[in-house]
Amino acid sequence: MEQKNQKSKIFNLNQLNRMMALHKLCPQWVGKTQSLEDENCLFILPSNLLPFLLFIRDHMGCEFKTLVELCGVDYIAKEQRFRVLYVLRSVNNNASIKVAVDLDDLQGVDSVTSLFNSAIWPERETWDLLGIFFHGHPDLRRILTDYGFEGHPLRKDFPLTGYTEVSYDDTDKRVVYLPVQLCQEFRSFDLLSPWNTDRLNA
Repeated sequence: MEQKNQKSKIFNLNQLNRMMALHKLCPQWVGKTQSLEDENCLFILPSNLLPFLLFIRDHMGCEFKTLVELCGVDYIAKEQRFRVLYVLRSVNNNASIKVAVDLDDLQGVDSVTSLFNSAIWPERETWDLLGIFFHGHPDLRRILTDYGFEGHPLRKDFPLTGYTEVSYDDTDKRVVYLPVQLCQEFRSFDLLSPWNTDRLNA
């Protein structure tokens, strides 16, 4: 167990060194580096995303050619409410990197499908569930919710009951969409976590 923890620390240290090297190599693109849950993350301005990802994909010292994951997060209390996370992998260097872009409520971000074909469906999913718009996506339409679905269900302000409910109409012999009959009280968000001791002790 101790040997495993030591290897993990070495890997995290190597990852941190790689982050700092990238920050120094292209400071015009990298806004800041930050440690998120024992993983190091590079924060990029939306306008710098495509040139930065192209650089770390094709540079011989990086070769992050595989987009492993793309997802969005809603931080409703922040001014820049949404964060898009990109996790990339370099097989040749046995390394991974996490890149983040922060966006406000009405801001979109460039699609990375021109660099990574694997981004087509994750970008559609992020648009469908969070409403984050990807400029230049070849087919940006809903992928998980139904046609005509109203809203984006992973947004923190989306009603738990939704806006419509589905039922089978035996008279018309078809499925019909009806307004939700249940009312929902306004939710007041308490963003404090009992597991985040740093914030509780501050």
